[in-house]
Amino acid sequence: MAELEVALIGAGGIARTHLPAWVALGARVRLYAPDGRAPALAREFGATSVGSLGEAIAGATVVDVCTPTDTHREITLAAVAAGAHVLCEKPLALSAAEAGEMADAAEAAGVRLYPGHVVRFFPAYARLRDLVAGGGLGRVAVARFTRTGRYPTWSGWFADPLRSGGILTDQMIHDMDIARWLFGDVVRVHARHQGHLTNPAPEGAVATGTAVLTHAGGAITQVVGVWGPPATPFRTTFHVSGTGGTVQHDSQAHLDLRITGRATGGPADGIPAGDFGESPYLTQIREFAEAFAGGPEPRVSGRDGVAAVRIAEAAAQSARTGRTVELAPPAPLVPRPTTVPTGGIDQ
Repeated sequence: MAELEVALIGAGGIARTHLPAWVALGARVRLYAPDGRAPALAREFGATSVGSLGEAIAGATVVDVCTPTDTHREITLAAVAAGAHVLCEKPLALSAAEAGEMADAAEAAGVRLYPGHVVRFFPAYARLRDLVAGGGLGRVAVARFTRTGRYPTWSGWFADPLRSGGILTDQMIHDMDIARWLFGDVVRVHARHQGHLTNPAPEGAVATGTAVLTHAGGAITQVVGVWGPPATPFRTTFHVSGTGGTVQHDSQAHLDLRITGRATGGPADGIPAGDFGESPYLTQIREFAEAFAGGPEPRVSGRDGVAAVRIAEAAAQSARTGRTVELAPPAPLVPRPTTVPTGGIDQ
C-alpha cells in the first residue's frame, strides 16, 4: 500500500480509535483540533501536531474528520476542495441535504468520501450480512436491533440536538445503516424519543429512542437506542427472523464478541471494546486506505452515508410530529453546484 499523508481533524474519543489504526498502517499523520488537545494525542502516538486546519489539510492524501457532527460539512468541503479523499465519522451531517452536498462535491472533484459506519466491520454484523445475503435465513420478515450505553456526558455537544442530532441521529444511525445494508432501502419510518435534551447534560441523564423501519422489500426492522446512567455497560443485540430461520446475538452473552464497560458502579466506556481479534476500527480504516490508494471499493460508500442520514432525519421528524414519515426512492446521482467554505473552522 502506498504511504498515505493523513490529516486527522479532532482529538476526542473517535480520533483516539482512528489514530492508532493509521499509525499501524504506516501513514504519516498530522493532527489538528480547535480545542487544543491535538499536541498531547500526537505525542502519545508519534504523530505531528499542527496549528490550523489549513496546515493540516495542505498536501494531505486523506482527511479524517473526527469532530462534532455540525462541523463535518465545512471540513469535508474544504478537504475536497484541496483534492483530498475524506473519511468522515458518522453521521456525515445533520441533514440529508448537507450529506448529499458533501457526496456530490466529492464525486465532482473525483475524490472518495467514506462515512465511518464502523458497525459494518464488527464481526457479528459482518457474519449476519453474509448469512442474510447468502439466503441462510430465507426471506427476512422482521428484525430488531438494540444499542445501549452510557449517556455521552464526556462531551457536551452530544446533548445538543442542534450539534449531534441526539440519540436518534448520533447513536441509532448505526443500526439504521445496518438495517438498510441488510434489507434494502427504507420507505417508511415511525419513531419516538424520550429523555434529556439540554446542554450540558448532567450525570445520570437518560435518553431513549425507538424507530420502526419498513423496507421496500417488505421487511420490518425495529431499532432501539438507550443512553443510560454513568455505570450503564455498552451492549448491542440483534434478533433477525426469516422464512428459513432465526439468528440472535447479544454482545454481553457471546464470549468471542463480548463488549463491556468498566465495573458496575463506575462510569462505563463510551467506545466499544472486547475480544474482536483485530480492532474493527483498524479493519475499517485498512479497507478505506486500500481504496484511497486505488484498490477495491470498501463495504460502505458515501451514498450509503447519505441514505443513513435520510433515515435518521425521517426518524427525527416522526418523533417530533408523532406521524409516520414516507420516504421517496433515493434521488438519481446528479451532481449540483457546491459552495465550498473558505474559513471559519480555525476560529
